[in-house]
Amino acid sequence: MADFAEPLARLIQEFRRLPGVGQKSAQRIAFHLLRASREDAERLANAVMDVKNKLGLCGICNNISDGDLCPYCRDETRDHTVVCVVEEAPNVLPIETTRQFNGVYHILHGAISPLRGIGPEQLRIRSLLARLQQGVIKEVILATNPTVEGEATAVYLSRLLKPLGVRATRIAMGIPVGSDLEFADEVTMTKSLENRREM
Repeated sequence: MADFAEPLARLIQEFRRLPGVGQKSAQRIAFHLLRASREDAERLANAVMDVKNKLGLCGICNNISDGDLCPYCRDETRDHTVVCVVEEAPNVLPIETTRQFNGVYHILHGAISPLRGIGPEQLRIRSLLARLQQGVIKEVILATNPTVEGEATAVYLSRLLKPLGVRATRIAMGIPVGSDLEFADEVTMTKSLENRREM
């Protein structure tokens, strides 16, 4: 690594620790901040500290929130009888952008992955079961990622939910719109055939 002044080298090193940021990107960001005004740098530093100091988890769904409850759990116009279960908080955004779902969410903060030492007890499943015991929820939509871990988590949850008398559904998976069939792998093609619907 080139010899930079210690504070600049340390800043570059910190940026490199961020996901998706390599050496060149870290240097570009650091030099940008070096050239930026003191006010711009302070605004960025304050935004980072606000994220750490002012955000926590929703007391109901485990989503990121700036209060006791997230905006979805606070919203009385949403259908609180339908819960969409996702692995991580960023998974909520693609569902919300469709404007097709008006229920609430439950964030697991991960997926079952024995190879990484993550079992059901490391996920936020207990709080989901506590919500179900209140008797308000009629359907749980399992929207975990279409990965081996996501599938394992969905199967585990469906087996857990079945005896409780709650309807458990899984999001459909298959060929993405605009794709060619020749590029579909075996699992994707299988899921597409399984999830076919009447025309």
